[in-house]
Amino acid sequence: QVQLVESGGGLVQAGGSLRLSCASSGSMFDINAIGWYRQAPGKQRELVASINNDGHPSYADSAKGRFTISRDNAKNTVYLQMNSLKPEDTAVYYCTAGDYSGSRYYTEDFGSQGTQVTVSS
Repeated sequence: QVQLVESGGGLVQAGGSLRLSCASSGSMFDINAIGWYRQAPGKQRELVASINNDGHPSYADSAKGRFTISRDNAKNTVYLQMNSLKPEDTAVYYCTAGDYSGSRYYTEDFGSQGTQVTVSS
């Protein structure tokens, strides 16, 4: 079973940028789609962005125009570039292996530890 490990989180001021990485223990070619979720304390988990094996991305409204998801299959890594960060982006970010049903991303994989992103005002 493929395992995903996130990195790149940290503390940043509002307006700053971070790039999160999601490294796979196996080949990315074996994963149909990758999704980045986030969960802030007391809030529901939110799908932020996803990308299919062809590199086609999808974004939540909260991420459009600020976040960019990309995948490098040769490096078995998916990235989430986050710009113009806001305090409300503060959360633990998780990457997941999944698939699409039509245009809707889904996953049953929430086994990773995630990476903390904290945006100060």
